[in-house]
Amino acid sequence: MIGFVLACSTMILAQGVVMLTVAIFLLRQSGQGLMSHIAATSMARYYNDGRGWALAIGSFGESIGEALLPFLAVIAIGVIGWRSTYGVSAALIAVVLIPLLRGQSARHQAYLTRDHGAGGLTNENARSATRGEVLRDVRFWLLLPGLLAPSMISTAMFFHHLNIADAKGWSHAWITGNYVLYAVAGVGPAFFLGPLIDRFGAMRFLPFKLLPLILALGVMALFDSAYTVWPYFLLLGLSSGTHVLVTAMRAEIYGVDHLGAIKSLVTALEVFASAIGPVIIGVMLDSGLSFATSLTAFAIYASVGTVLLWVGVKRR
Repeated sequence: MIGFVLACSTMILAQGVVMLTVAIFLLRQSGQGLMSHIAATSMARYYNDGRGWALAIGSFGESIGEALLPFLAVIAIGVIGWRSTYGVSAALIAVVLIPLLRGQSARHQAYLTRDHGAGGLTNENARSATRGEVLRDVRFWLLLPGLLAPSMISTAMFFHHLNIADAKGWSHAWITGNYVLYAVAGVGPAFFLGPLIDRFGAMRFLPFKLLPLILALGVMALFDSAYTVWPYFLLLGLSSGTHVLVTAMRAEIYGVDHLGAIKSLVTALEVFASAIGPVIIGVMLDSGLSFATSLTAFAIYASVGTVLLWVGVKRR
């Protein structure tokens, strides 16, 4: 959070390309990268029996942010300007959120005393895996293509939404105005899956994770009606809401003692996938392919990822 405050301050002071680049890197690293990474890791680590519910509640906060913060940011920028908006954001983090962490050292020590060594594995007698052991695990590499698909594809879609609207003859206001459907739809799966994860484990449901994403791509590729946006965003939101499965799955397979190191590895790969996704669509479009063909290619990739998820889940 302190890093995020510094990132906002850097953005406020940015006057040229170099400083702007540094500010964007710091914002992405501390905010979208570390805050979401730390939040999910903490929920999975500190809540063993109720891990699914804890992850669902945490994801609910993220969905609220996705629904409200863009709207509030636009209003704030219109009233006080974009630099002052970053200043207000930094002040709220420093004054409101950072004080909420008071006592965390004592809470963490209590966790170590109570649960250290339990590992949170499906087999409770098993030792938590290190990051090196995970990298040597064949199952990790089988699951990885499917786990990276949402970051790559969803980011590419949001990056090119205005281009897609132009290609289909929709207004920019129409497609961006329906973003709230994406955020709202992302809440349901997390709360639905939370108790199921606690009862049956995440691995049982992981192979179904990419199905809403595949359907969303199919809808957007096949139909040109403006109302296609509604099922598209609902399906895309449902897909985002299933991410609670991934963090819970890691804890079940590899334990929680090294969960931060393991999740940071995957998070770095997800950030890379999210960066390359828009480029992939751009290259396909520059090569003369249509959006429909490009989205179909993404759907095929996600389908292959689904098959690999099935194989990885079955492997022991």
